[in-house]
Formats: sequence, C-alpha cells, structure tokens
Amino acid sequence: MSPDRSDGHASASGHGRLTVEELRQRVATGDIHTVILGFPDMQGRLQGKRCSAAYFLDDVLDHGSGACNYLLSVNVEMEPQSGFAISSWGQGLGDFMLFPDPTSLRVLGWLSGVAVCFADVHWPDGRPVAPSPRQILRRQLERLAERGWIANAATELEFIVHRDSFAEAWDKGYNDLQPVSRYNIDYSLFGVTQADPLIERICRGLESSGIVVETAKGEANLGQHEINLRYDEALDTADKHVLFKHAVREIALQSGVSATFMAKLNAREGNSCHVHISLADARGDSLFAGQRDLFDQFIAGQLACMRELTLMFAPNINSYKRFTDRSFAPTAIAWGYDNRTCAVRVLGERAATRLENRLGGADVNPYLVLAAIIAAGLHGIDNRLALPPAEESDAYIAGHERVPLTLADATESFTASTMARAAFGDLVVDHYTRAAQIEIADFNAFVTDWEKKRGYERL
Repeated sequence: MSPDRSDGHASASGHGRLTVEELRQRVATGDIHTVILGFPDMQGRLQGKRCSAAYFLDDVLDHGSGACNYLLSVNVEMEPQSGFAISSWGQGLGDFMLFPDPTSLRVLGWLSGVAVCFADVHWPDGRPVAPSPRQILRRQLERLAERGWIANAATELEFIVHRDSFAEAWDKGYNDLQPVSRYNIDYSLFGVTQADPLIERICRGLESSGIVVETAKGEANLGQHEINLRYDEALDTADKHVLFKHAVREIALQSGVSATFMAKLNAREGNSCHVHISLADARGDSLFAGQRDLFDQFIAGQLACMRELTLMFAPNINSYKRFTDRSFAPTAIAWGYDNRTCAVRVLGERAATRLENRLGGADVNPYLVLAAIIAAGLHGIDNRLALPPAEESDAYIAGHERVPLTLADATESFTASTMARAAFGDLVVDHYTRAAQIEIADFNAFVTDWEKKRGYERL
C-alpha cells in the first residue's frame, strides 16, 4: 500500500529540479538513463539503488522498491547489529519499502545521464518506519504544520581535502596525507584556488543539480573548506545536505583526491555543521521577526534541551573530540548575539532574524539535527520557558553548564529524557540509544595507535 504523497506534477523550481513529466520527456530522448532511488540511513549517508530510468517510471514510481530492513540497524561498517526492535536475525531481516518522493526529483550534475529521487521508508503495509531519519524530521514538521508554521534552514558544512586519492589514503592507514593547503586559509581567496579544480567542480555540479551555492571559502585547518547552500524549507535542506556530502565524495573520487567530513581529524580545528533556522507562518512571514516572545522561548528551549539532545548532534565517538575550549566548537550551553563562543548564536534583523546552532560536527545526520532543534524549540514555546541573559563575553570561561563531553554521557542523557520520548517516541529514542551503545562497544574493543605508541615499551 503506497503512502499518500504528491504526484510530483507541480512545476519544478530551479534548473536541475525535475517534475515527473519532465523526467519522462528526458528519459524518452535518452538524456537520462538512470534514476538513483536513495534514502538517508542512520549515519546520514545516501543509500539505495540505481534503477534504469524506464524501470523507475514504469514500476518503482507508483509501487516503491524493497530494501533489506537491516539498513537502519547497522554500524558504520555496514555490519548487522542486534538489539533493534525493527530489524534482527530473529525476525528474518526482511524488507521495508522505499517509496519515491517525486517532489525531490533532480538531475545529478556531476554524473552524466543520472537523476536522483529521495525515498521515504515504509513497511510493506504502508506504515512509516518511525526510526527512519526522514520520517523523524517529517514528524516534527507536522507538529509545526499543526500550528500553521513552517521551518526554513541552512546547514554550513566543513570538510578537509587531501591530494591523496581515497584508495591511497586507505593504503596509508590515513596517515601522512597531503592536504591541499599547507597553512590556515580561513577566508583566503588564494587558498580556495589551491583546491581547484575540485571546489569549482563541486560548486558547478551542485548548481547543475538545482542546488544553489551561495559561497565557498577556506577554513582554518590544513586543506579545510566550507561551501554554503541557499536557505530553504527544512526537509529540502536536509536532502540537499545529504546530496552535498555525496557530491563532494564522488567528485573527489573522480578528481583523484579525497575528502573527509570527520568531526575531528587531528589536533587542529574540527569540521563543523552550523545550522541556521527560523520559523515562518503559512504566508512565509517570519515568526521570529514579529513575535519576540516566541523567539526567546524557542531559544530557551534549545538551551534547556541541549544536554538531553546532544546525541542527535554528536552521534559518534569522534564527535566529542571537537568540544575543546577556544576551538570555535561550543562547550558552554549559552546563547549570545553574534557570539561564536556560544552554542547558540543569534543573527539577523527583521525577516532575516534567526538562530545558529553551533553544536554539531560535519558527521551529523541533518534530519536528526533539524528535528532536534524544532522539538527543543517547541518545548520552549509550549512551556513558556524564560530566556536567560545573553552571554556578551567569552562563554568558554563564563561558568555556564557544559555540553556532554563523551558519547556515553550524551547517550545516558538522551535515553533518560522525558522530553525526547514525548517528542520522538520511545521507539526512536531506544533505536538511537542502541546505535550509540554499539558505537561505544565497537570503540572500547579497539586498540588505538595512541595506546600502542604510549604503552608498548613504557607501561
């Protein structure tokens, strides 16, 4: 049974976007031969299958396509895990269904003749798979829609580029890699040029896919860059975030170099994912500009729920290596006007009034992050939480409550959170708690290079 959804026949917005009819026309002329049916997994990676374009139109578009349900219960290594309610060896590791969302159709500008369509994950009887990241965000957007509100957002992603190919980096054990820049190139135009033609190919590939690029800039770590995309409706933003990471990796592969979105690659600055978000009414008018009390409550909710929801912003062991003082990654649960030492930074005037949540690294799942921000904001609004004074100086040393500094601490706060269970449901909380427990167990069983170097002859 197919879930209710748009037929995708509305006009596509922007070069690179496709309606179903436009896809049919381009398939008929041979311009498009393949459609990727993709969905985000727990790690925020684009998973799925490549379909012949004719098969996609004739069979998959209306009926969906099956995929093994273990795809939402594996670790980073794609190994099936136990302890998940939705999938297990005991249940036979059967299929769920990937139902195309036609409104997400677009060409992929960096692959010739290929289009992509995002899918929503459902059980064969049409019920949504609750722990699916796209479904988690959809539920929070529905909560906004019940009030006549929408969320607009943008994610700022940083990544580090090395001249070594992915295969060469693997063979080196990811040691002694050559970054595309040898010094801090933050805002350096020459520094961005050093990474060309990669940066240019990424920007042009995204633009050809209907993903509007606003800026590209160098960052502080060696070989580090940031590309910013146009502010958009929250679900589209999450989809584009996933496609952006996919594009960077595929274009890097094509270019014989490599790129990483690890939250913390080395002792220098980590890769962040700052999230800008605002609410609007059904007419598109900013709620934050016209209702200061509501804006304050939304920010207060971020602060009140930050410890409980940190797991959704920092899902991996490595995520917590970012949280160091004076690193531009937040350690203090505080807010301020244009203050980069705070976890929440308030920016803009009038219609551009928004908040920037600076907690997440580039390893985030964007659907979970946006869902967490919305849920925390609604918690603040529904409970009329009072906003503490803005931090006007250095939040790192101002004595504020701290974010969890380990995955274990964040997991404990998340699983015990009545707010998270009320907003997302027990199934979702238990599912992502289990994923974190597996990540912790995998790490605890591994002997690191640091341990061997430190202890081989000295302990």
